[in-house]
Amino acid sequence: MSLRAEQLTVGYGERDVLQGVDVPLPSGQITAIVGANACGKSTLLRTFARLLKPTAGTVLLDGAEIHTLPTREVAQRLGFLPQSPVPPEGLTVEDLVHRGRFPHQKLGRRTSAEDRAKVDWALTATGVEDLRARPLDQLSGGQRQRAWIAMALAQDTPTLLLDEPTTYLDLAHQLEVLDLLVDLNEQGRTIGIVLHDLNHACRYAHHLVAMKSGRVYAAGAPGEIVDETLVKQVFGLDSRVIPDPVTGTPMCVPIGRTVSKLREPA
Repeated sequence: MSLRAEQLTVGYGERDVLQGVDVPLPSGQITAIVGANACGKSTLLRTFARLLKPTAGTVLLDGAEIHTLPTREVAQRLGFLPQSPVPPEGLTVEDLVHRGRFPHQKLGRRTSAEDRAKVDWALTATGVEDLRARPLDQLSGGQRQRAWIAMALAQDTPTLLLDEPTTYLDLAHQLEVLDLLVDLNEQGRTIGIVLHDLNHACRYAHHLVAMKSGRVYAAGAPGEIVDETLVKQVFGLDSRVIPDPVTGTPMCVPIGRTVSKLREPA
């Protein structure tokens, strides 16, 4: 399945957030979208998911303009997890995850054995199986985030878009989620993900899109595009970029005030 943005311009009111953006999500790969706050990362992902309509350009899903396709058909082919979603009051974890199966169910159809199996798999894969009967409003931020990811997994789409899915998670759970996305990708899913952590993006993504002020600054394999100039231009940060000692992928080491300067005598 292919998903791509062509000459995409998207705005809020009179302000353009994306300006003539061309971004393909390579089929069968993990694409990470990175950049400073307010650069257009989430706007791009929301436009890919058909939640925003471009003022110019288009998003193509398997060659068809995504806004011309039936909603149910898009939901069967494209899963989207937004940033900081808000659930209905009183919803349990299992109820939430079952909602991921709605695009596959006909109106009035009872839950099938396949639906239950997908829900059980998603709960187990995200480590929230023991919380299935708990109301979401009684969970920690990290537990709620994993429940939302489970809902997206239960939707069982060939393409999965996630906007900062590691938000609220401690480091161990961040890596568990990213490792899970690698497993899903190895099963054939195409994944687009917005990440704040450049080092995680470099380690886990095949393809990286670095955005600056509503435009694509650079795109390609992390090892081919991530260097100290990119970090400075995209994030406004002085750094050293060295090989990750575990994976060999680029690793950004920020440069701040050094310990020696902090300890200089008055």
